[in-house]
Amino acid sequence: MSENGYVLGIDTSCYTTSAAVALNGTILSFGRKLLPVEKGERGLRQSEAVFAHLKQLPDVVGQVMDALDVPPGAVCVSASPRDGEDSYMPVFRTGLSFARVLSSCLKIPLFTTTHQRGHIRAAQIDSGLEDETFLAVHLSGGTTDVLWVRADGQIELMGSSLDLHAGQLVDRTGVRLGLPFPSGKELEKLALSGRSAQRVPVSMEGGSCHLSGCETRLQQLMAQGLSPEDTAAEVYSVLSRTVLRMLCAAAEKSGIRRCLIAGGVASSGLLRTLLDERNRKKGLGLELYYGRPEYSSDNAAGVALIGEELWRPDRPGSRGGAPKEDRRETGSDAY
Repeated sequence: MSENGYVLGIDTSCYTTSAAVALNGTILSFGRKLLPVEKGERGLRQSEAVFAHLKQLPDVVGQVMDALDVPPGAVCVSASPRDGEDSYMPVFRTGLSFARVLSSCLKIPLFTTTHQRGHIRAAQIDSGLEDETFLAVHLSGGTTDVLWVRADGQIELMGSSLDLHAGQLVDRTGVRLGLPFPSGKELEKLALSGRSAQRVPVSMEGGSCHLSGCETRLQQLMAQGLSPEDTAAEVYSVLSRTVLRMLCAAAEKSGIRRCLIAGGVASSGLLRTLLDERNRKKGLGLELYYGRPEYSSDNAAGVALIGEELWRPDRPGSRGGAPKEDRRETGSDAY
């Protein structure tokens, strides 16, 4: 077994099959493929998503491995959505099973992490954020979380959506407007031609938020004849105001004002612009950092980097060591 090989990362989310290769803290190659969703539908059942991953995994993993023409020295996979013993989705078992087979056949170490940790780590790539302690926002179809990431790798939930998530608001509105699922890119195009008058209010409960009422209000506005462009603009307006309210609450409690914006919804250039503009105009004093857009949507880049840091924690530049939820599998499942 080579201690100098690359690490293969695998992630199987509710939206995307993805794989990536990390070596010396750099992503050498990555590939991903969206799960197929019929027009008018708002996603897949878990059983359908599992079947889609089973069909797509060999091609996606083969694509990134073929780019290097040598086998990996270790594999890392997102085995659950986020930290916690009760965090579970069947789709992640698909990637875990595939990774276990690779580990066993190639006789290489297998490490596991979470989908959320992968997003946070991917967002750090070229973000300019060098601190080991910071606030992170994870915005996706299943997550609207504000997290306190500590230097020892522990993560504390500071606030979340208590009902609908950011990506669901984007996708449900987009599908209602006749856009494909997932709807982020097309909805953003509409929003760039629209104008927001802040017709949708922010709803907070402590440091957490409610977004289901935002969906109801948007439906009312559409029924009243609001244009698709202005409807889309209202989505990004309320999301930007909500995220900043949540971040301010977390910053007041933690004393941390460095904030990393991660997740598929965070790939939106419009959302980033709105966050920066409002932060500046309102004098909120938050330091906002963003990852590269291609590493914001579901991808395995962060998973691969975490795997390398777990495998070789003493490597120069490593963020080092194994946080509680990131671990090496042992026994018959891994070598």
